[in-house]
Amino acid sequence: MTLFEVEQLSLHYLTRFGEKIHAVTDVSFTMKKGEILGIAGESGCGKSTLVNGLMGLFIPPLYPTDGIVKVAGESLMNRTPEDIRKNVLSRKVSMIPQGAFNALNPTRKIKDIAADVIAAHMKDIDRKAIHTRLRERFDLFGMNTEKVLNSYPIQLTAGERQRSVIGISTLLNPRMVIADEPTSALDVSTQKIVIKMIFNLLEKEIFSTMIFITHELPLLRHVADTIAIMYAGEFVELGTAEQIIFDPRHPYTKALMGAMLSAEAGQKQKKPTAIEGAPPNLAKPITGCRFAERCPVAKPQCHHTKQNMRIIADRQVRCEYAQ
Repeated sequence: MTLFEVEQLSLHYLTRFGEKIHAVTDVSFTMKKGEILGIAGESGCGKSTLVNGLMGLFIPPLYPTDGIVKVAGESLMNRTPEDIRKNVLSRKVSMIPQGAFNALNPTRKIKDIAADVIAAHMKDIDRKAIHTRLRERFDLFGMNTEKVLNSYPIQLTAGERQRSVIGISTLLNPRMVIADEPTSALDVSTQKIVIKMIFNLLEKEIFSTMIFITHELPLLRHVADTIAIMYAGEFVELGTAEQIIFDPRHPYTKALMGAMLSAEAGQKQKKPTAIEGAPPNLAKPITGCRFAERCPVAKPQCHHTKQNMRIIADRQVRCEYAQ
């Protein structure tokens, strides 16, 4: 059964001058229960905008241009922000933010922040039942539960804050969790703890499936089943983790892997090579391939011909000339 379905989703920002900036274009994928999709790409490629679209958060100046987003068959399109907040967020789709410290109210204890999430969605639950639920959930995280729940964010380590945010984000057992670079501010040992914790929650079916967004592409090999590479608002390659990491086919995926340090066998001796140039200005119309100006193998027609996804070596690639 398809749990999460995205079909030809396109999103745009509307400027105060009435101009449309097409930040996400023609994104499609499906996910089944238990699957983890990794999304990687440069800063500014549209990952955060896509996250808002996947949660149904179309708050001006962000608007949907076209497409469908469904969770367990239920559409998230054409719904008010209030409806999304009450009936979708935390229950069906939840987000683990990148900056745990910024996501937590510094003037409130963890137990009070978490209790507000439960009380907002479960009107008939009393405070005692709320705190019982909190202790049971936080006991799964390998922390001193009472200490963490009774602490202010500033009193916790970075790892404890991140695990607290994950706990709060999954309190209502959402169907889908979107993790936006949840390990980027952590040291390697704490990253391992946090990732193990996320997998533990997935195994216990506290949530059913996950999208994991990161700049650390090699990390996705150990986290994701499938990886999508995003560039200038589009998915340019979508395949299994092994395919993307060890056998990339799109020129941008190859360049992205070549620009990263990796400890993988056969990769760690390679010297990183920067990707020359800059992404295109999405405020201006783009008629051809969005990577053409930076692509080392671009042909003249690439600058004028729109590229569509096609199947190459059992994965989807947005390049007419990839082999």
